Amino acid sequence: MLEALRRGAQTRVAKLLFGLLVLSFGIWGVHDVFRGWGRGAVAHVGNTAISDEEFRRAYQNELDRVSQQARQRITAEQGRAFGLDKQVLAQLISGAAVEAHGEQLGLALSDQTLVEGIQSDPDFQIDGKFSKGNFDALLRQIGMTERGFLNLRRKDELRAAIIRSFVTGQTVPKPLFDIMHAYNDEKRVIEWIKIDPDAITVAEASDEKLKELYDKDQAKYMTPEYRKVQVLTLSVDDLKKHVTITDEDITKSYEATKDTYNKPEERRIQQIAFKDKATAEAALKDLRDGKKSFGDVAKEAGAKDTDVDLGLVTKKSLIDPKIADVAFSLEKDKYSDVVEGRFATVILRVTQIDPGIDRTLADVKDQVRDKLATEKARSELQNKHDEIEDNRIAGKTLTEIAESSKLTFKEIPATDATGLSPEGKPVLETPDLRKIVTRAFAPDSSTDDSAIELSDGGYAWVNVLSNEAPKQKPFDAVKDQVKDNYIVSERHRLLEELAKKLVERVDAGEPMSALEAAAKNKVEKTDPLTRKTIPQSISEAVVAQAFALPKGKAGHGPSPDQTTAVVFRVADVIAAPEASLTETDQLMRQLNAELANQTLTEYTEALKKRLGTTVNAAEMNAALGLSEE
Repeated sequence: MLEALRRGAQTRVAKLLFGLLVLSFGIWGVHDVFRGWGRGAVAHVGNTAISDEEFRRAYQNELDRVSQQARQRITAEQGRAFGLDKQVLAQLISGAAVEAHGEQLGLALSDQTLVEGIQSDPDFQIDGKFSKGNFDALLRQIGMTERGFLNLRRKDELRAAIIRSFVTGQTVPKPLFDIMHAYNDEKRVIEWIKIDPDAITVAEASDEKLKELYDKDQAKYMTPEYRKVQVLTLSVDDLKKHVTITDEDITKSYEATKDTYNKPEERRIQQIAFKDKATAEAALKDLRDGKKSFGDVAKEAGAKDTDVDLGLVTKKSLIDPKIADVAFSLEKDKYSDVVEGRFATVILRVTQIDPGIDRTLADVKDQVRDKLATEKARSELQNKHDEIEDNRIAGKTLTEIAESSKLTFKEIPATDATGLSPEGKPVLETPDLRKIVTRAFAPDSSTDDSAIELSDGGYAWVNVLSNEAPKQKPFDAVKDQVKDNYIVSERHRLLEELAKKLVERVDAGEPMSALEAAAKNKVEKTDPLTRKTIPQSISEAVVAQAFALPKGKAGHGPSPDQTTAVVFRVADVIAAPEASLTETDQLMRQLNAELANQTLTEYTEALKKRLGTTVNAAEMNAALGLSEE
């Protein structure tokens, strides 16, 4: 509904502004459709209020948007943890500030102007003419009167007018353009050499040295904290085991939905459309006489390949029933007679036929039974959840509940915070393992009895029985680990020392080729690079340093695989060439957008300070469903 509302309420100017400003100035979210509804206001900007219903709707809209981007459902609680509630409120406050300023400026639009704007809006037109039906359908969908929609449109138009005055009136200063172009398009050539890890030798550490390192950093060599945990899970699969499905149920469901179990016949259909029947008849004669190919006829008819090939389709997917009947009765690779369809006169050809499959009840009986059992289990899931919660409140243990409810239950002798046993194996085979152990290791795990929502729609309850504090691992048990850590640390230190010495030699005037013996590798040279060009052979850190150093100077950084060090020298600095027209337009658009965002942010912050902004935290919490506590 909100998407439809936005489409109806925004002008073309507003849409362009949205694309320009959305990165940092989100005032185009949920509009003031619901202002005045609900219990009160979560915030005021001057005399302009933001209702709790408006905030709640805007927050839900943002959750939907983030969920779509993340490709998983973001709950309201997770959204608050990410700070989305504060972000949404800040956006609504910015929008309210602009609206309040417009009222102070005395800006107004007449109803006649608004009506003319709506009538000329392509979103409400069919074949270039205003469609009252489309407009009324939108009003019914969002539950608004024409007067309410006009008021909404008026606010958007006024906001757009104010913002447009900033955007259209600004220009990018030439010095700023020149600096940014020079920064973006300057190029550098880098000479570099990768130090062979064998160029340094790590001395063998004595047992005394290793013991010294162990004593110095004993925190590295501790067992993790382990907790003994009980886990009760409620899933659809659990409930399905206790659902009874009769043969009568299966037969009735199959008869009602048998088409869903069948695979319809599919055909790859080609079609050429003609302006009239006579032209089509002449083309068909040429095809059947072998004078022309199907492709030749299509080309003469002005059809593209994408126009001709309808793809692999079912009969039901073809809009014109007359064409569908002919196409699905035609032999493969044969030309149809001329078909005068509902929308065009055509010749058809079928190039591929995938036969359909009709599945009997016997074929899909188990599938139907599983489907019905799943549906019944899902409908029973919440009731079972509530039953378990009631038993928990009554003081029953998870073990007792599991026995009486016949649900999945497991007592885990020891798990660490990552869900691994002391043997290093996962303690549960479930995609929700991390979520379950997070509850087990939460600070309030001993008192939090609420269920965990699982990814399959089920629930889990966790009870921590005991915990085992981290213990110091004896030196003999981790001696090899200490040795490995020593080798890694010492190798890094020696490589760093060698790289610094090689940089000093280059800065003292030696050519890069003089380093090859010490580095046990060959010097290589890059093509001219920009700041954004990162070759696979050297790391981003090296490129960043190279653009910070003057020509002829050297530096060092990590190799892309982090296994060794790279020493480099800035061989050449190539100033940015004069910007082309395309480059100029692209950079101007970027700088204009950034300046607009900065200007509008400063503008709204000044408005909020001048008008006065107050937030009702209690009302905001109530809108989010949080208690006063």
